[in-house]
Amino acid sequence: MNQRPEDVPLVDLAPEEVVRQIETAGAWMVLKRVETVPAYRALIEEALLSIGRQLGHDSFASMKLADVEGYVFVSSANSTTPFHCDNEDNFFVQIHGPKFFHLFDNEDRAIVSEELLESAPSKHRNLPYEERFEERATVYTLAPGEGVYVPYQVPHWVRTGDGWSISLAVTWRSQAVVRRNKLLFMNAFLRDRGFPQAAPGQKPALDGLKVAAYTAARAAIEPLRRSEGMRRLLRRAVFGEQANYADKAHEAGKKAA
Repeated sequence: MNQRPEDVPLVDLAPEEVVRQIETAGAWMVLKRVETVPAYRALIEEALLSIGRQLGHDSFASMKLADVEGYVFVSSANSTTPFHCDNEDNFFVQIHGPKFFHLFDNEDRAIVSEELLESAPSKHRNLPYEERFEERATVYTLAPGEGVYVPYQVPHWVRTGDGWSISLAVTWRSQAVVRRNKLLFMNAFLRDRGFPQAAPGQKPALDGLKVAAYTAARAAIEPLRRSEGMRRLLRRAVFGEQANYADKAHEAGKKAA
């Protein structure tokens, strides 16, 4: 389950061919941001509102969710998603084939440290994994029509069974999660410059200052981030060459294919 992004082998197939050959391709693919398709958007909002109604909400807007997104995963048999955690909440639904979700306690710092939970463009979401962690896992076996709730920053890894798989992930961020992500970014930024950082909540006043600083800085540079080239330049200026690791890994994979 340990996987560096630059070591991920890429399949030299168009997305349509990955789907057509999924039984034999030995690959997996994610279709990102499917909520931009109106039919998916309606499905996702209705699914979230069905939960919201149980919490007293009468409309999707009243839930005040940020960054609502959808992802469709298409995977060959015996595929593995490495050990990682995500900076949003997630309803994960299995559509075809079996899938096995290994979830861990996100408060267990013997598994994932505060530093590893911090977010930055220079840090991949994959986490170091040790076999001894598995005795602390809760494993969910998902059949078509079944799902699992994956809370914010819960470490997990996922595997398919002996058949190909299709899954849908619905993700979102609450206002509390948006604030915490700002704080984790600032902690990563300051730690990268040699300043030790307290865990969130240990110094509330300082946490508030960090969040305010992030909000002000982001507002100032937001117009520049409309260009992908400028976004890469800004990431490199703040976090160094490693900040654009995902683009480099993709380019390296294309050359090797």
